[in-house]
Amino acid sequence: MKVMKFGGTSVGKPERMHQVAQLITRDNEPKIVVLSALSGTTNTLVSIGDALAKGDKEKAKQIIDQLEGHYHAFILSLLLKDATRDKANKIISEHFEFLNIITRISFNEALNKDILAQGELMSTKLFSLYLEEQGIKHALIPALEFMSIDANDEPQVPVIRQKLMPVLDANKEVGLFITQGYICRNSKGEVDNLKRGGSDYTASLVAAAANCTVCEIWTDIDGMHNNDPRVVEKTVPVEQLSFEEAAELAYFGAKILHPTCIWPAQLEKVPVKLLNTMQPEAAGTVITQEAGSVGVKAIAAKDGIIAINIKSSRMLLAYGFLRKIFEVFEKYRTPIDMITTSEVAVSVTIDNDQFLATIIKELEPFGTVEVDKEQSIVSIVGNDIAQTQDILSKLFDALKPVPVRMVSYGGSKHNVSLLIPSGEKQHTLKLLNKGLFGLN
Repeated sequence: MKVMKFGGTSVGKPERMHQVAQLITRDNEPKIVVLSALSGTTNTLVSIGDALAKGDKEKAKQIIDQLEGHYHAFILSLLLKDATRDKANKIISEHFEFLNIITRISFNEALNKDILAQGELMSTKLFSLYLEEQGIKHALIPALEFMSIDANDEPQVPVIRQKLMPVLDANKEVGLFITQGYICRNSKGEVDNLKRGGSDYTASLVAAAANCTVCEIWTDIDGMHNNDPRVVEKTVPVEQLSFEEAAELAYFGAKILHPTCIWPAQLEKVPVKLLNTMQPEAAGTVITQEAGSVGVKAIAAKDGIIAINIKSSRMLLAYGFLRKIFEVFEKYRTPIDMITTSEVAVSVTIDNDQFLATIIKELEPFGTVEVDKEQSIVSIVGNDIAQTQDILSKLFDALKPVPVRMVSYGGSKHNVSLLIPSGEKQHTLKLLNKGLFGLN
């Protein structure tokens, strides 16, 4: 059995859903298909929740009506038979009746998560109806029956396996299962979600829980590229990455794959393939235990970085100084991306400013605190990159015009990271594409 996950753009238009149906029926291998919401739906649902949180029920109602109209129009192109269209319109009307009811009651965060779940519930039900219309045997299995997170909002593969396997066993005669990405239940049994990029996470967790042969992530680009194709004109797909390399790239900004997707697959040694819905014959990228080759493979960039510098000639070398600094970030559950030290200062970077003011206040007793916002981390990733000959000289030769704020080298054998002003990011990516890959 394998898992095939299709994102919002892959199901965002009726003809794309038709294409997905063709892709999942190309062979007879049993499969679990994980679908995201139609493209744009989750953002719209977020807007509905935001309007209700502000008490603007009129605006929420307006957004709901617009979205409902989009879905009813979608059905007309997706389905051919009047009987199936009637079923689909009834499903859509039920979901939007729920959204309209929410506008008339007291709003809270639990209701907001119910709102956000509607996109995946609708996309999978509509896709199931299309398969039914085409005479394709399948089972729609609700993710809310087996996807769960614990009290710390973390999913546990053994728990998911325990809940999923009976659902699959109950439909042994079916070789095709359709389910929702992103949504789950929390430790209280309430509807919740796996946060942004959660459909990738769902696919990887399901693949690990069901001991699948492969987890295929289908998007609108042919695999992980060596650089950001939105910024750099000439890029090439990377044929093979290790789980460690892929995790570095995903964490440091490669948008094709969500960072959380890696560890469940790595845990159960399930290969992950990144494939292109628009070019299904393209090789894409395979992510496995083995790296396949040594050296630089790809570059990723992460925006929204904040650099914090703590300078203290009096305390830096004192026993426990670094521990005290890290405890401040731990207290506010704020991860650190990079760290460098000198004789009199420690510099760290974070990507979450939720508790920034409080963190700075608690750091001030340790020394002078300086904050630089609008920074970007550029990461150069590859197998044993730290041992690759001349990597640093090539890197800094390429970046002579760029003001590099921090360098992280040696902490990971797969990654060299640089902190630069965000305004220099595009220029940096282009310079590295030429200097490291010879691509203009």
